[in-house]
Amino acid sequence: MTTADEQPTTQHAHAVSDRIGPGSVSVTRIGPRMYEGLNERGATLRVGGPELEGEHFSPGELLKLALIACSGLSADRVTARRLGEDFALTVWAHGKSADDNRYHRIDEEFLLDLSGLDAAERQQLLDVMTKAIERGCTVARTIEEVVEMPTTVDGTELRSHPA
Repeated sequence: MTTADEQPTTQHAHAVSDRIGPGSVSVTRIGPRMYEGLNERGATLRVGGPELEGEHFSPGELLKLALIACSGLSADRVTARRLGEDFALTVWAHGKSADDNRYHRIDEEFLLDLSGLDAAERQQLLDVMTKAIERGCTVARTIEEVVEMPTTVDGTELRSHPA
């Protein structure tokens, strides 16, 4: 079995494109079924097949990661206004691709302690978070027609876009 920690078979640099601009990203092959992702700001990560061992993300994991990072960022400002700038939040995405090699459902789970809010404050925050995610999350807006995305915050379902 190949591992993600093995040294690349050959050193490959990210070839430069004439079209690089804001939003551009690249992957370059660094070994069998292993790629290195790069953005225009110089951040890198490893992307490989799910059968490989070692530290890397599979493309499906990156899709889910993009979705929950986008949702978290979309709700961040409105949540900070109500809970303070140092609120703790972890967002999880749960789900696997189906037999047809597609994601039909990805469950978003916001682990956010809202116990310090009364019922009205809690509902108001949940409503504002829902609106912020629905308006601001480009990833969710892009896939909402084909992937069901139920979202829960502190155990309460916010929304579920039907696929």
